[in-house]
Amino acid sequence: GADRLTLGGALAANVHGRGLRLRPIIDDVAAFTLVDAAGAVHRCDREQNAGLFRLAIGGYGLFGVIVAVRLRLRPRQKVRREVTWAGVAEVPGLFARRIAEGYLYGDWQFSIDDAADDYLGAGICSCYRPVAADTPIPGEQRILSREDWQRLMVLGHTDKARAVAAYRDHYLATSGQVYWSDTQQLADYTDGYHELLDRYLGSPHPATELITELYVRRDDLPRFMAAVARDFRAHGVEPIYGTVRLIERDEESFLAWARESFAGVIFNLHTVHTPDGLARAEANFRRLFDLAIAHGGSFYLTYGRFATREQILACYPQFPEFLRLKRQYDPQERFQSDWYRHYRDRFAAPDAS
Repeated sequence: GADRLTLGGALAANVHGRGLRLRPIIDDVAAFTLVDAAGAVHRCDREQNAGLFRLAIGGYGLFGVIVAVRLRLRPRQKVRREVTWAGVAEVPGLFARRIAEGYLYGDWQFSIDDAADDYLGAGICSCYRPVAADTPIPGEQRILSREDWQRLMVLGHTDKARAVAAYRDHYLATSGQVYWSDTQQLADYTDGYHELLDRYLGSPHPATELITELYVRRDDLPRFMAAVARDFRAHGVEPIYGTVRLIERDEESFLAWARESFAGVIFNLHTVHTPDGLARAEANFRRLFDLAIAHGGSFYLTYGRFATREQILACYPQFPEFLRLKRQYDPQERFQSDWYRHYRDRFAAPDAS
């Protein structure tokens, strides 16, 4: 679940949040201590063991165990949320204006109602601007309770128009609320929610939502979302939730996913866990990767093992060298994962797709 995260894992994935002008977490790391495959301890920063610094941040745990991190912190501050309902054509310009006005965080959560004309093309834009330190935070601000989230999850699977309307109305009603900058990103997460949902709906097969994240140039976002909407309708793909965030270019990590200042588009797609359902999911994700590539973009590597060798090389041409360096630093391959073994073997077989 999303409530149990670690700093070591955050570095291994080179994570990001909802910052409007932030790079991935590598930009906030001054140094870390890593235990390698031989048990040797290394302090890594931009001067000492700089190559390992670049490889291990965004290296998906393949180079060692991160046991300590020295972070560059910033003071917590109060921020005010401003919420608007915005069409996708407005979003790049709206984000640019919010940045110019001094907003620090934000995202755009798009409609999943495939019966509506604005399917994947309109949504809630929430941005957060610093306010004076003495601004009060009322004790009775509107929030979504766990029960509210559960009702929204049911509606998201059964009545998408009502789910979108309820979520939109809630968010619009919270415009003007004040939060601490370090808690405004927190949300509730219910472990095993889909098992409960499957029982409630009487689903014949278990299902989950599978996540992916695509990256496109910000000005290309409207064209990309329109192409995805056409694809989803043509193939019966069912998004349950989606959001767009901004990321600034990462010029430091070896296997950088933020190779430009992108818009990051996150989809959670309903997936039935049968052989046919999983085969459809693989096809769905591969088409999404192709759409991102066609719009000059990319995709996040480790949300599943769906990408073809050609798709990885199109977005991460340094990937074969990454695999070589992995074996150089860890010749016995003590640090492994299903994802690593899958792509190690795929790249070892030149004719594999």
